[in-house]
Amino acid sequence: MNLATLLRQQAAAQPDRIALRAGGQTLTWAEWDARTDAAAYGLLALRLPTAGGHAARVAIALPNTVEFAVALTAVLRAGLIAVPGNPGLTPRELRHVLSDSGAEVLLAQSELLAGVAGAVPHALTELPTAAATGGLPETGDDEIALLLYTSGTEGAPKGAMLPHRALLANHRQLAALEPPLLGADDTVLLALPLFHAYGLNTGLGSVLWHGATGVLVPDFDPAGTAAAIEAHAVTVVVGVPQMFLAWSALPDARARLATVRLAVCGAAALEPAAATRFTQLTGIAVQVGYGLTETAPVLAATVAAPAAKPGSIGRPLPGVELRLVNAAGEDVWRGGSALLEDDDDPDDEAPDLAVPDSPGTDPGEIVVRGDNLFLGYWPDGRGGPDADGWWPTRDVAYADGDGDLFLVDRLGELILVSGFNVYPAEVEQVLLAHPGVAQAAVLAAPHPLTGQQVRAIVVPRQRGGEVAELTEAELAAHCARNLARFKCPARIEFARELPLSVIGKVRKSLLRE
Repeated sequence: MNLATLLRQQAAAQPDRIALRAGGQTLTWAEWDARTDAAAYGLLALRLPTAGGHAARVAIALPNTVEFAVALTAVLRAGLIAVPGNPGLTPRELRHVLSDSGAEVLLAQSELLAGVAGAVPHALTELPTAAATGGLPETGDDEIALLLYTSGTEGAPKGAMLPHRALLANHRQLAALEPPLLGADDTVLLALPLFHAYGLNTGLGSVLWHGATGVLVPDFDPAGTAAAIEAHAVTVVVGVPQMFLAWSALPDARARLATVRLAVCGAAALEPAAATRFTQLTGIAVQVGYGLTETAPVLAATVAAPAAKPGSIGRPLPGVELRLVNAAGEDVWRGGSALLEDDDDPDDEAPDLAVPDSPGTDPGEIVVRGDNLFLGYWPDGRGGPDADGWWPTRDVAYADGDGDLFLVDRLGELILVSGFNVYPAEVEQVLLAHPGVAQAAVLAAPHPLTGQQVRAIVVPRQRGGEVAELTEAELAAHCARNLARFKCPARIEFARELPLSVIGKVRKSLLRE
């Protein structure tokens, strides 16, 4: 079973029903399935080599289009590994993903292909197609389906290996919630980028799992997406904070979003006041989800709790076991449960990992276990779950007396801009590559729309006793040439010196103060 298998099943059950809408273009389930078959056989005809015991990798750097959806399911149906990439990456950044993954194929628009010429054996603007020539390969549950590149905690983006089992497990976990969240009659707005775990599996994957209809939007625009919601009677919106803030600013938001019955916000924190304002303006309550790329992605949600609380990320999904671990390595809270293999057996009860009797717990690092976890980072599985299946997220939270979770901090220095990972070391390396920069430090700063933004503090280089003349505009242009837009510093400040430790490391805690 994999996402391409789900496509085959939906095509058999409802061949003529519309599966995807993109502008004026539509694709029925049967059409999506047929195009997937043709592209899968086309990929197999390339006779791509395997390496290190892994299937060949196919990078897909496209916006939210029908072509992306077909390419994804074709790669999986061909038994290959999909490497979704941000089409907004600079050539330097994309080359890292291609080189690290060892991708044999890159599917992208011509302008992006020109910037990475020679980086892969097969650079294509559209996938090859071929007639069926025998059976298609079968894939095991624990074979890698996706390599999703995330900055993690090491600076350079690294590939999280998500197996087919993890992608489907997350839908099984969400489907165990009562009442059901989605159904075949729903129409889902797919405005989140499909190269991100949230947009790909929670968005497009839900369409495949439930046989719903997806409305693809390549670029978010508040008025444009509101018009699409109204035109296609969208019932489910999966979004990030800035989407809800932008819709709140529309004068006719209530009328345009009138068909929406379920709105979920994830990837970054939505301020309770902003959620309340959105609900007051539209009449739609916003549910909050929490997860990571490495967990395919959802771990907890307010829909798993009896009632949503302001600022809470809710409770663990069925099938997710979650611990809060303090600095001494001690559990301060345990919650969630394993998902039952046989839900029809009334005597087979899930283990109760009890909610504490106290009003709340001390904060602890979130450590999780479940079938939705990744296999580790490419290519050797480093940083994955331990021998018992537990994986530390590096996020810190506390649980209240009802067992509802609240995020408070991150153990690492990772910056989350609209849910996308920005590791300061990468931005610092780019700044230090400028000949006029002697030192650079990058920090997170709060932002009302994106949750966080990138802030840089730079010490200009001295030459012959003279300080280099640097401007914020000059450094901003330098960053724009070498970093995706969401990684570029929103603020660049200048200083005579940075506070250093005895070993010469920048003391960022002092900078924050």
